[in-house]
Amino acid sequence: MLWSLIKIVVFVLLVAAAAVGGGALMEMDGGVRIALAGTEITLTPFATVLGLMVLIVGLWLLLKLASLSVATLKFINGDETALSRYFDRNRERKGYQALTEGMMALASGEPRVAMSKASKAEKFLGKPELTNLLTAQAAEMAGDSKKAEEVYKRLLKDDSTRFVGVRGIMKQKLASGEEEVARKLAEKAIALKPKHVEVQDTLLGLQTKAADWSGARETLSLKLKQGTLPRDVHKRRDAVLALSEAKSVLEEDQSSASLETAVEANRLSPDLVPAAALAAESLIAKGQGRKAAKLLKKTWEAQPHPDLAAAFAAIVPDETPAARLKRFQPLLRLQPEHRETKLVTAELHIANEDFPAARKALGDLIDETPDSRALTIMAAVERGEGSSDTVVKGWLARALNAPRGPQWVCGNCHNIHSDWAPVCENCQAFDTLSWQVPQEGHSDSATGVAMLPLIVGALEDSSGTLPEEAATDAPESSLDVTEAEIIPLPTDHVLAEAEGIESDGETGEDPSGDPKEAAAK
Repeated sequence: MLWSLIKIVVFVLLVAAAAVGGGALMEMDGGVRIALAGTEITLTPFATVLGLMVLIVGLWLLLKLASLSVATLKFINGDETALSRYFDRNRERKGYQALTEGMMALASGEPRVAMSKASKAEKFLGKPELTNLLTAQAAEMAGDSKKAEEVYKRLLKDDSTRFVGVRGIMKQKLASGEEEVARKLAEKAIALKPKHVEVQDTLLGLQTKAADWSGARETLSLKLKQGTLPRDVHKRRDAVLALSEAKSVLEEDQSSASLETAVEANRLSPDLVPAAALAAESLIAKGQGRKAAKLLKKTWEAQPHPDLAAAFAAIVPDETPAARLKRFQPLLRLQPEHRETKLVTAELHIANEDFPAARKALGDLIDETPDSRALTIMAAVERGEGSSDTVVKGWLARALNAPRGPQWVCGNCHNIHSDWAPVCENCQAFDTLSWQVPQEGHSDSATGVAMLPLIVGALEDSSGTLPEEAATDAPESSLDVTEAEIIPLPTDHVLAEAEGIESDGETGEDPSGDPKEAAAK
């Protein structure tokens, strides 16, 4: 409404200006004298202006007539489209102008104007391959997904625009949450344009979310072949996909296929802890303990981890604690100063009832970087050495409120996972989990400071039962693989002693007075 009013006002002002100008010219004195071949013509100012206007129009008509004459001559000489091109030239100019204005409107965030200009351009040009894409993008921006999908389907009819149509519909399905349909469309789009990086990444993400590990490995190989993925990154991610495929095969009870895929995943990335643990588990099930030990040592040298220690213990499940401590020495010597090595060594000594050696194995972990696992092991050492219940309860209380130590943390959203997974369950990112200490604010115990007085109070009661929160929050040992009597959990050992506090009396001392017997209980 306002724009129409502005146009009316401008038109009225132009008419008024023309009227005022015409009146001024008619009242003006003098004129223009033209002498030609003995003939003299005198024109008034008004007639002069009018004559100039007629001359300009005449020149324009003369040029148009010349262009028409040229087109006619071309038609006579055999160019059958010469006349049609002449008459369509003006329509084409208007069409391209409308198309340009539509693209500018789309870039300016005016989808309705862009759709209107696209319709106008289609009317003048008759080229849907140009105007349909503008219409579809404008409809998407305007939130008219139905209109956008309808236009994208029209693009499928032309070979030159089929990829654009498939990609557009794929994005529509992704936006609406139809990931299975979007994955099939992405496969069609990648078949049309294998080098398109965005479609490659979209397809890979959809395949990993759908647990299509075989298809994801093919897409990953395509990215490597097309040069859109570095070789080292491809090797790592291919190992992750191979590990995921091995786990899925293992769930279907195909142990031989699982073994081959797990070993392949470990070969592709020896430092991938879950791959090494699964491969070792498969080798142990096949009776190939030596190969499993060799594989675990190689991975331990790159990244010590509790799962590797558990798998190494499972190679000989029925050995004595002393024999297990001796068998672990070649593994522990690979990374003697690593935190995990010290913790595993301490657990092995506790299982062997050598508590001073366990304390020595912990070294400076308690003072420099204490976490719940190290503090719980320390509580087990104190109990094994015959310390009072007050001392043991103090270590347990610190363990309940201490950081949990390294965990599987997503490098993208920092979400903590209890077990390794190829895809983050929070942000759906692929291959972002790593074994690390969570950022501050994510690593605190679930109990918190507010619960600490309640837990300590419960420990001092004569109920003889440790609170459920303590048992839940205490870390599990990495070596409790088969039987508790072979390698007792430090946490379970302390909790068992805590349950016997009531029978020990006020001092908490074991009646036998033998620290080793107290630990054995």
